[in-house]
Amino acid sequence: MDESGGSGQPRSGTDEATERHEGPQASTGPAADAPRPGPESPEDPTGPKPTEPGGSTETPQPAEGTQPAPRPSDESPATPRPSDEPQATPRPSDKPQAHPAPTDDTPSHFGAPSDPETTGAARTLAKSGSGKGRPPRREKGPGGGLLMGRPFGVPVYVAPSWFLVAALITWVFGGQLDRVLPELGALRYLVSLFFAVAFYASVLVHELAHTVAALRFGLPVRRIQLQFFGGVSEIEKESETPGREFVLAFVGPLLSLVLSGVFYVAMQTVEPGTVPGVLLGGLMISNLIVAVFNLLPGLPLDGGRMLRAVVWKITGKPMSGTIAAAWVGRALAVSVLIGLPLLTQSGALGDASEDIGGMDTVMDALLAAILAAIIWTGAGNSLRMARLREHLPELRARALTRRAVPVETSTPLSEALRRANDAGARALVVVDADGQPLSLVREAAIVGVPEHRRPWVAVSGLAQDLTDGMRVSAELAGEDLLDALRANPATEYLVVEESGEIYGVLSAADVERAFVKAMARPS
Repeated sequence: MDESGGSGQPRSGTDEATERHEGPQASTGPAADAPRPGPESPEDPTGPKPTEPGGSTETPQPAEGTQPAPRPSDESPATPRPSDEPQATPRPSDKPQAHPAPTDDTPSHFGAPSDPETTGAARTLAKSGSGKGRPPRREKGPGGGLLMGRPFGVPVYVAPSWFLVAALITWVFGGQLDRVLPELGALRYLVSLFFAVAFYASVLVHELAHTVAALRFGLPVRRIQLQFFGGVSEIEKESETPGREFVLAFVGPLLSLVLSGVFYVAMQTVEPGTVPGVLLGGLMISNLIVAVFNLLPGLPLDGGRMLRAVVWKITGKPMSGTIAAAWVGRALAVSVLIGLPLLTQSGALGDASEDIGGMDTVMDALLAAILAAIIWTGAGNSLRMARLREHLPELRARALTRRAVPVETSTPLSEALRRANDAGARALVVVDADGQPLSLVREAAIVGVPEHRRPWVAVSGLAQDLTDGMRVSAELAGEDLLDALRANPATEYLVVEESGEIYGVLSAADVERAFVKAMARPS
């Protein structure tokens, strides 16, 4: 299993323990005792990165009753003069309070587009930003091929690579049928195709065993995919205990063994040397091979997950189990790469060594290389996923949230930015007359407005309406935080306390950078 840019300095995870971030109330100006953002550093990947212009280029006229500056191009809206800066009519609750004076650590131009260090994040946000007043497009659901159905509510896909392996099985099994049942003629390929479909139906049953066990344990399953070498059940969360992990891994090979036994019993009821007898015998052997192969003790195979569960139980550390099973998986990959061709050449797999030709040797080596690559890559992916889950608790909404300033809909952008810079805030929340949040001013839109136009642009024209999914709790962390953001893709989110008051604004770019930073640290 695949991003936006931001405008502020997120707090580090350690800041939260010593300094509580006090977000501004929805109905007042920024709080006087709110801490300033931390210093920006080029080495800090979570630093502020303004982004490219995005959204509509419409520029609403200033609010009624305001006076435009006589020479807007000569004055910076971030440092207005009383005589030429349009001001929204303030309410008593909007009266600015005292704030610490900006320092070199606090940028004096919130939303300035000229920082050359921000172009990478800008491109990222430009890809995921949305038009004015519209939420970003929701990501498409899980795909990966042809949808075959939804047993137990889980989509089953057949990857394009399956058709390649089905053709290969049809050709190889058809050649074997020509030796066993020569009277079939060209019909042997139709029988072989039926065998390929029946074999992958057995693989689907194997994967459904994992799926049913996962759902029984309350673990969501994203999809089942049948692909080149078998199938995979994409379970989105880790098992809570090593015992559940062992059961979840073991049920797949167990069901393949049961299917092998069923086909063996069925084979006793038909006459040997017939089409049903050959098909049942092939399915019995193939399911037995699937069961034995998956029981090998190395990730990403089921046996590797069982080994992980055992080491987890002994050490009490799931990461230790993952490391042990992954390295055994890599050793297994090397063994397959070297050992499978040697076994074939020695005749240990059934064929006499003198009957093995050059083409057979090449095919065996190619098959061994593909299997080894799949196992090695899967082991490495398991290690990376384990590291991801180990560092996920470090992603906390409260630590990554930017301080925000509430502004009314008619407030000119230049005035809103001045308030934000004075308060040391890095985000703008548009509120109604009662102080209730209505929308978030999109940073990509701010960057797209030239400084000389900002006195004439109201913040409401740059804001994205808040939806229920764009309100997240300040207590979210780890997988819960990522799940909330994935369920409602956006560039910015309003972070609220349990009481409902505004805590600040969370940028998806800050979460992304913190995620990358956490993944870069060794376990």
